[in-house]
Amino acid sequence: MAFQMILNFVLAFVWMFLSSNYTATGFIIGFMMGILLLILMRRFFKSRLYVYRLWALLKLTLLFFKELILANVQVLKVVLKPKLDMQPAFFAYPTVLTQDWEITLLSSLITLTPGTVVVHVSDDAKTLYVHAIDINDVDEAIASIRDSFEKAILEVSKS
Repeated sequence: MAFQMILNFVLAFVWMFLSSNYTATGFIIGFMMGILLLILMRRFFKSRLYVYRLWALLKLTLLFFKELILANVQVLKVVLKPKLDMQPAFFAYPTVLTQDWEITLLSSLITLTPGTVVVHVSDDAKTLYVHAIDINDVDEAIASIRDSFEKAILEVSKS
């Protein structure tokens, strides 16, 4: 991925020098042309194009902000109820993520979402222990995390 990014920047600068356009616009045009060249030459790279990984990262960021807003609304509803009928719970979340940065990112995303906190990661790093402030169905919460955050992290990290 780093090689592809460096190659794209080099192609952008080469374009700037060949077209004698030393402005930001010239660089952006060269950068876009470099992306097109990388797409055309993608079969020569062993890994996936970095543009796809950046797109997956953008989608993960937008997903986090969406979940952050929805979780804030849910916590606000719980707090503003006249009668507190919360159902807090601890549950074990089995993860398929293998790399340390993936597990750390998933733990951080879960913890940064209001109403949930990762309290422990198992020694083999295959299970996250999560506390939720108000939860009706544990299986639904596990499926929600798996289908949103974990799926997006896997999309970012796949080669």
